Amino acid sequence: MRRQFLTSTTALVLLLGAGNAYAGMDEAKAFLDSEIGDMSTLDRAAQEAEMQWFIDAAKPFAGMDIKVVSETITTHEYESKTLAKAFADITGIKITHDLIGEGDVVEKLQTQMQSGENIYDAYVNDSDLIGTHWRYQQARSLTDWMANEGKDVTNPNLDLADFIGTKFTTAPDGDLYQLPDQQFANLYWFRYDWFNDEKNKADFKAKYGYELGVPVNWSAYEDIAEFFTGREIDGKKVYGHMDYGKKDPSLGWRFTDAWLSMAGNGDKGLPNGLPVDEWGIKVDEKSRPVGSCVARGGDTNGPAAVYSIQKYLDWMKAYAPAAAQGMTFSESGPVPAQGEIAQQMFMYTAFTADMVKDGLPVVNEDGTPKWRFAPSPHGVYWKDGMKLGYQDVGSWTLLKSTPDDRAKAAWLYAQFVTSKTVDVKKSHVGLTLIRESTIQHKSFTDRAPKLGGLIEFYRSPARVQWSPTGTNVPDYPKLAQLWWQAIGDASSGAKTPQEAMDSLCAEQEKVLERLERAGVQGDIGPKMAEEKTLEEWNADAVAKGNLAPQLKIEPEKDKPQTINYDELVKSWSN
Repeated sequence: MRRQFLTSTTALVLLLGAGNAYAGMDEAKAFLDSEIGDMSTLDRAAQEAEMQWFIDAAKPFAGMDIKVVSETITTHEYESKTLAKAFADITGIKITHDLIGEGDVVEKLQTQMQSGENIYDAYVNDSDLIGTHWRYQQARSLTDWMANEGKDVTNPNLDLADFIGTKFTTAPDGDLYQLPDQQFANLYWFRYDWFNDEKNKADFKAKYGYELGVPVNWSAYEDIAEFFTGREIDGKKVYGHMDYGKKDPSLGWRFTDAWLSMAGNGDKGLPNGLPVDEWGIKVDEKSRPVGSCVARGGDTNGPAAVYSIQKYLDWMKAYAPAAAQGMTFSESGPVPAQGEIAQQMFMYTAFTADMVKDGLPVVNEDGTPKWRFAPSPHGVYWKDGMKLGYQDVGSWTLLKSTPDDRAKAAWLYAQFVTSKTVDVKKSHVGLTLIRESTIQHKSFTDRAPKLGGLIEFYRSPARVQWSPTGTNVPDYPKLAQLWWQAIGDASSGAKTPQEAMDSLCAEQEKVLERLERAGVQGDIGPKMAEEKTLEEWNADAVAKGNLAPQLKIEPEKDKPQTINYDELVKSWSN
C-alpha cells in the first residue's frame, strides 16, 4: 500500500512539475471564476491582486511537495479536495493535505515534537494546545516568524485583526503561536416550534409558574427537561434532553470542552478563568501551574466540578433516551435531528449543516429549521464574568523542526485557505467562521434564516463567553486523556462524582509533578503548591478578589429563569 502511495505521489509530483511553467494568473482567474465569484469580502480586482501576491511569493518554492494534516471535518475536506488543488495550480507548490482523526493529528504532532523528525510541514491542531506549544517551545512563534524568517511569505493582506479567534492562540508572552483556520461553538439547541406551541406554553406555565423559553440557568433547563420527557407530540413520546455516556475517548472532550465552566467551576476571566481555569488547574503570577486538586488551590474536584458531574448523570438517567448511556459522541450526534428531542444542553455547531438538510423531521418544507441555537444555560456556581461555553478553534501551527523553506511554503498554503479571497466561500461550505468580515458578509445575512441562529450568535456580544481550553493546561495531550477514564467511572457507576473528580485531579497532579521534576518546560513549567484545606484556599481566593475554589452551595438549585428567544436575538442587534 505504501509503495503504491509513493508511486502515485511521485507521478503527481512529475505531472505538477511539468505543469509548473503554467502556474500563474490564468489559473488564478479560472479558480476565481469557477469557485469564488462574489462569495468573497474582496471585489474581483482585490481578489486578483491577492492571487498575484501568492504567485509572486511562491516562485522560490515552485515544484516543492508539501505535506500538511488536519482532522476530518467538512471544512478541511473542502480545503483538501478543492483549495489544495487550486493552490497547486496557481503557485506550482504541490500540497498533500491529509485528513485523519483528531487524536491521530495530536499523536503525529507529539511524535514530531519528541523526535525532531519532520513528519508534516504544518498542522491544523486545536488551539487547546496553546499552553503546550508555549511551554515546550517546539512551535514557532508566528509573531516572531512573520517579522523575521517568514516576513517575505507573509501576506500583507492577512489582516490578523479580522480573525475572531486570535485571543485563543496567543500565549501569556503576548505572541501568536497559531493561526485560526476554522472554529465552532458548543451552544444550547432547542425545538423552537415546540417552545412556541400555545398548548405547550400554557401547560408549562400552569405546572411551573413561569414562561417556557430559552433556559438561562440549569434549574430552568431541568424543569424543561422534565416537562417534555414522556410528553406526546405528533403521536410520539419525546425526550427533554440528549447526551452520551459510553466510556470512550469522546467522553473526555464532552467535559474538557468547558462543561465545568458552565457549572461555575474556576475563576472569572475571558477567554479563560484566572488564576484557576475551567479544567480546575491553578497557575501562579508567572503562569506556572501549581495544582489541580482543591488541596493545592485548584478546582477539578471542588464543589462546582462535582455538581457538574452529578447533574450530567441525573439528567441522562431521567430525561434522555435509555440508549444514550451506551452511546459515543458520534453515535449521539445525529439523534436530535430525528425529531424526538426537545433540547440539548450543548450541541457543536459543526453539526449545523447536517441539521438543516431537506427532508429531516427538524426542517420545515421551506428549508428553515424547526430548531434554534441559543447561549447555554449556566449552573448554580456560575458568576457573571466567567466563560459560558466552548469554542473549537482548529489552527495552523508551524513546528521549529520543519526546515525553513518547507515551513514557508506551508505558511503560504495556510494563508491561502484562510485568505479574504476564499474565506466566505469556505465558510459557506463548512460553517466554521473565523473572520469578522465573513460573519458580516451579506451572503450570511441572506442565509441566516436557514441556519437556526448560528449567524445571530456569531454577530452577538455573547460570543466572547465561548472559548477553547486556555494556557493553564501545560500538556494537553497527556492531561486530556485522563478525563474520559475518570468520568467514565462516574458514568458507569463505578465511582461517585466526588470519587471520580478526586481521582482525576490526583492523576492530573501526577503529570504536573512529573513535568516539574523533569524541568522540560523551564521556568514556565509547573511548580506545585503546598497543600491546605478547601476553606483555607477559598479564604485566600476571596481575599485576592478571586472565586475558586468555591465552597459548596446548599441547596444546589437557584430560581429557574427563562428568556424569550426572539427577544434575546433582538437585544443582541440593539
